Amino acid sequence: MKSERLLDEIRETNLSYLLLAQQLIREDKKEAAFRLGISEEVAALIAQLTTSQALRIASGSMLMCRFRFDDEVVWNLLTSHSKDRSASGIHASILMASKALEVTSDDLTESKAV
Repeated sequence: MKSERLLDEIRETNLSYLLLAQQLIREDKKEAAFRLGISEEVAALIAQLTTSQALRIASGSMLMCRFRFDDEVVWNLLTSHSKDRSASGIHASILMASKALEVTSDDLTESKAV
């Protein structure tokens, strides 16, 4: 029973993520790709999904989205209890943006090599 509830929550999260991703992509594809941490090619594929395709994909048992903050420094900044929380948040945003740029440049290098 507990595992079935967990699977239902994963499916609901997947569907919410896909619907949000589609909305963001339709508003501004480049910004959405950056915010979602995906390539523009993947953004284009997500934007083209029909409702039935999105429902089918979301119904899987694997969570589609993932934490992009795999850096302990970023987590420490985000969970900081200092007086100047806005500075910590800005610093965390800068670190995450630089990581996104690293991933994008790695993707470009790989695609040119192919």
